[in-house]
Amino acid sequence: MHPQEECRGSTPEQGKGTSEKLILENNNSKVQAWKKLNSKELGLRNSMIAVPTKKVLNVLKKKGHDVYLVGGCVRDLILKQTPKDFDIITSADLKEVRKTFSWCEIVGKRFPICHVHMDGTIVEVSSFNTARCKSSMHFIYDDIEAPNDCDKEDYLRWRNCLKRDFTINGLMFDPYARIVYDYMGGMEDIIKAKVRTVVPAATSFREDCARILRAIRVAARLGFSISRETAQSVKNLSYSVLRLDKGRLWMEINYMLAYGSGEASLRLLWRFGLLDILLPFQAAYFVCGGFRRRDKRTNLLLSFFSNVDKLLAPNRPCHSSLWVAILALHKALSDKPRDSSVVAAFSLALHNGGNLSEAINIARRINKAHDARFPELLDPSGLDEENLEAEILDLAESVKGSLLQMTDRHLVSGAMADYPQAPHSNLVLIPLSMFLKALNFFDCVNVSTGKNYLSKQGRQIDYESLARGDLLEVRHVFARIVFDTVYPLHPNKD
Repeated sequence: MHPQEECRGSTPEQGKGTSEKLILENNNSKVQAWKKLNSKELGLRNSMIAVPTKKVLNVLKKKGHDVYLVGGCVRDLILKQTPKDFDIITSADLKEVRKTFSWCEIVGKRFPICHVHMDGTIVEVSSFNTARCKSSMHFIYDDIEAPNDCDKEDYLRWRNCLKRDFTINGLMFDPYARIVYDYMGGMEDIIKAKVRTVVPAATSFREDCARILRAIRVAARLGFSISRETAQSVKNLSYSVLRLDKGRLWMEINYMLAYGSGEASLRLLWRFGLLDILLPFQAAYFVCGGFRRRDKRTNLLLSFFSNVDKLLAPNRPCHSSLWVAILALHKALSDKPRDSSVVAAFSLALHNGGNLSEAINIARRINKAHDARFPELLDPSGLDEENLEAEILDLAESVKGSLLQMTDRHLVSGAMADYPQAPHSNLVLIPLSMFLKALNFFDCVNVSTGKNYLSKQGRQIDYESLARGDLLEVRHVFARIVFDTVYPLHPNKD
């Protein structure tokens, strides 16, 4: 079919340049009119596609296969945001894809895809053939009639988009024909800034409960609202996320907190009751502070992550040890509020590799007012050098103690014990390897003398080192976040 031709029997929308429409009825819910849109009119240019992805697309296209960008990357390009990654779907079988590229492997059992290694990155490639054979949701789709008089390619695209999680992720971009295919009303929901499931939300989340966390992640990252039906199912089925293995839960939480949308993610996790399940100590802090589910106010934990978010982006993430360290510090301060100068000196000591004397000298010269909105930060009490050092060391031990508590199943299960109406969870989210890395992160703050103090030089963030978890880089960014939170550049007066 020519890119601008209509499917026979369809009625084009007036004045919108769309060429195809289909209304589906599924459990009394409508799937939006389907359309073909000119990618140039949406502001999409092939130069926006990452070079490794473009190379994979070109190789497959030259082999005679149909290729499309699909999912969140298309949505992000339309929104003029930087995609976290690019996903390709092709008419080639996965075995053909594997033969085509010298460094490529098929991964995944339930939904196999190809990982194509190109220019130091991994490009994910899925196949229409695999998607068609592997669906476990036939009971949803079998009653939906295919579009009338449309060719095989239209049918395959439509069928694949029908199996996506959210309408805004159900977009396909053909960079050669310069067409964006929208079969599920994704463009309308992008315009409305809505996260909505393709099929009824309860059905979608029962099929794959990871979609509950993805709904939170996408809404937080884009600043979108969640549609009423989808939001209700997120609440009702929130506890089902515990069916996911720990590795998957860790991955989803890391996507939320390490890519520049941590504050919004924590607010949504709290609003929908998921924080109680995934991070019960942090949920207990919200409850203890009288934080309502839809509260617009801030607190110290949210302020920490607000400052984390200012430094990160989907293409500039941090290593997960950074946000784990932030959680541990906050818990220590929540359990025992500290003199603001102690918190500042502690962060400076971490930055300079444990040089307490230098950190104390700098901290004692601070003449700015700390952020007095947060009860965890006490007014400076004029501590002398000896007492300030003792307080810094005590805080370091408290932070390590918080890490231990956050990884102790018995203590985690009792975190919300004072709030019996909250969902019970004994999930220890933080893996042992991350606990040990975070513990090592704070080890430099001790009484040891005569050691070499290693610290990062310069203020510029090296994002490759930060994503890798380089100790000096993570400590540098941690200190910057903590200092900017305790002593904000523009203090709030409320």
